[in-house]
This record gives sequence, C-alpha cells and structure tokens, in this order.
Amino acid sequence: MNLQMLIGGNHVAGNQSIDVIDPATGQVFASCARGSREDFEDAVTAAAAAFPAWSQSTAEARSALLIRMAEVIEANLESLARTLTSEQGKPIPDAQAEVGGAAYFLRYYAGQTIPVELIEDSEARRIELHRRPLGVVAAIVPWNFPVLTAVNKVGAALLTGNTVVVKPAATTPLATLEIAALWKDLVPAGVVNVVTDNNDLGDALTGHPLVRKVSFTGSTTTGSKVMAAGSASLKRMTLELGGNDSGIVLDDCDPEVVSQQLFNSAFVNNGQVCIALKRLYVHESQYDAVCAKLAEIANAAVVGPGSQQGTQLGPVQNRVQFDKLRALIEETRTEGTIIAGGDSPEGEGYFINPTIVRDIADNARLVTDEQFGPVLPVMRFADIDDVVARANNTSFGLGNSVWSADPARAGAVAARLDSGSVWINKHGDIGPDTPFAGAKMSGVGIEMGMHGLLEFTQAKVMNYAKAARV
Repeated sequence: MNLQMLIGGNHVAGNQSIDVIDPATGQVFASCARGSREDFEDAVTAAAAAFPAWSQSTAEARSALLIRMAEVIEANLESLARTLTSEQGKPIPDAQAEVGGAAYFLRYYAGQTIPVELIEDSEARRIELHRRPLGVVAAIVPWNFPVLTAVNKVGAALLTGNTVVVKPAATTPLATLEIAALWKDLVPAGVVNVVTDNNDLGDALTGHPLVRKVSFTGSTTTGSKVMAAGSASLKRMTLELGGNDSGIVLDDCDPEVVSQQLFNSAFVNNGQVCIALKRLYVHESQYDAVCAKLAEIANAAVVGPGSQQGTQLGPVQNRVQFDKLRALIEETRTEGTIIAGGDSPEGEGYFINPTIVRDIADNARLVTDEQFGPVLPVMRFADIDDVVARANNTSFGLGNSVWSADPARAGAVAARLDSGSVWINKHGDIGPDTPFAGAKMSGVGIEMGMHGLLEFTQAKVMNYAKAARV
C-alpha cells in the first residue's frame, strides 16, 4: 500500500514524513508522507478545478460512485481494520466495526436525494427552494474515529456536489491514506484529496479563500480557532466539538441492569468519544449500589493491545492525552475516592485501567472538564431540580441521557437538559440518518441526516411570476 498523499488524482510523497506510533507499545511502527503548505495549496487548487464538472454531475452518477467507494472499503475491511488498530489502539472488533460503518455511511448517503422544496404555487407566483453545491470542502478529522469521521464527511460532501480536501489527524493518518489509495483510480481527479500535516498547517485550509466550507470535528479550543480563521471569507462551518455529557439515573432503576449499560456508555472506545458519558449523577437511594457495580465491571474489564484477542479496552491513543489523564487522576486522589482503576498495567504503551471515582464534588476538574479517556466520576443527588441544574451547569452541550424504568418520567427530565441530543435509557446512539448537533460550546451546525446534508449546500430561491407580460 502506497502511504502517500492524494492530490489531484496523483500520489504525492511530500518532502518530509510523519512517524506513526503504536499506542500499545509507544514505539514508531510506520511512517507516511507529510504535507507542506505547498501541498495544501495544490490540493485546494485541484479540488477547485474539479468542482465545476463534479457539481454538474447527475445525482445518479454521484450515488453510483459512493456505492463503488463503499465496495472498495468493504473488500479491504480486514487490512484497514488492522492498520486502524495499530495507529489508534482500539480492539480489532471495534476497528472492524468502524471501517464497516464507514462503508455503511457511504451507502446511506448514496440512497439520499435532496428534493426541490415548493414554497408557494399560487395564481400570482411559484417559489421553489433549490439546493446547490458550495464548492471546496475542508474536512478536518480527529484521532478517535479517524476512518468513520473522514468517510462521513466525504460522503456528505460528494453527494451534494462538492469536492473535498481531507486532513487526517497527525497521529492517525494511515488508514485514511490507505483508503485514499484505494479510491485513487475510482474517484475523478481532484474530487477527493487527502493531505497530511503534523498539526501545524490547519490554517492552510481554514483560511484558504477557495475553501467554501469547513467540516471540523475536534476540541472546542481548536474549533474556535477554526471559526476565527474562516471568518474573513465567511466560510460555512460545521463544528462538532467537545462534550461533557451527563447521565442521570433516577431512583427506580435496577443497579444490576443499568450499571453495565452505563459502563458501556462511558468507556466506549476507551472513553475517547465526544459523546461518551462523562459525568454520572445517581439518585442517593441507588448511589452505593451503582458505584459498587460499576467498580466490579471496571475491575473485570480486559485491558490490553487492540490486536490481542479478548481485549475490551485498548490504550489511550497518544502520549499527550495519556499524560493529561494520568495527571488528572493524580489530582483526583485528593478530591474523590477512586474505587476502581487509577493506575496503569505494567509494561509499555499508553494504558490506563478503567477508573471509577465516587464522592467527588461538582467543581472538581474531573467533573468540569472533558476528560476524554477511561475515567468516570459518579456523583449523588436527591432532588430532580437540583440535578437538572447541575447537569446544565457547563459550557458544553453535546449530549445527555436520563435512565428510568418509566420512559415518560425520564423524558420529562430529558426535556429540561440543555444539549443537542438527549437519550432515554441509552447514550450516544447516533447514525447517518439521525441529525447530530451540539448546543453552547459543543458546536455549530448539524451533522448527518438530511439536516446535515443541507449544511453542505447553498439555498437558492427560484421565484417565478405567473401570467406576467414582458
């Protein structure tokens, strides 16, 4: 596999390289091309040159191409999953699910059409709302789900007639470059471009005058910089940013049943998910039982290399995040009671045992910040009004969940929570057909579903006079 960049339909080796670290060992295991500012310029120029023809292609042609792109991913699923595990750390079954999910997203988009919306059809006039492509889309991708996030952005951009430049995260570029190589002779030159950097050239996309939209997934801090960089040319923005999702467990739940679901919601992808459950509030009548059960589940979890059969939780993806989490855990020792984890297994790699912390105050940094790793604080509550206020007392607003034996009762609580998504008796349930948006500092715009597709388009109103003489 040629792990070079894809620019204008050609492989580009670049003048430098990126060393990619296996987080299970902490050692370099591969390298790939590293782009320069000139490479980013070439990629944007190629995408802009390809836009007129691609934007005029038929909806049927675009859908057919997305299907072929999905088929190529599916045919190489095992190889892509192994690469993804090596660079990201997640267990092989999770990597297979991510790669397969990427193909599924492409197939979903291939089945969508954006109809003309009839606003008025009266004796005097006919008004239609059409949707047109925007132009070049910059797709900036994080390291937690590098394949799925990249392919989701590409699928939405291409279906709506745009061309795209993808920038993978510097620590997880390989599987995306493999997919780009698989697509090289399938996708018209310049329609999809993939350019890498060392987290130092994002402004080459976000500030480029030919880029008309930025689709960014990442931290709130970086998202604000992306928005600022694009403001001069008033680029369209979809920013899917950080979250500090709460879960509220009401007093009628069965701790034996709900705790496993809570654990899965918090520790999916080793807690490295923007919508993972990151703050858990449990009614005082269930608090001790839920804490004990969560600790039992955490202590039984199998932590190890993602390539090792039976592993449930792999390593933290990179050294910077690993060090941040370890410092946060050390700080937490004086602020709460660690009842599971709080340490790392012996040996190499960026491993942290799943950690449960109880009896911790709401103003502790573990509770107020997005930890983005295998650490969960659990707080008690007695009053619904109080816990709703505590859950809403954050600058984030990505998602929340409420758990109860009575879904209607849970729904009444969920309606009071300030977030783009609220789940009842589950957490983090998203898919290509479901709109996903953040409130407050958790994002701008919508991803996925028809609402997400429309974010990749320009509204154009066609207003016809009837019975007019000219």
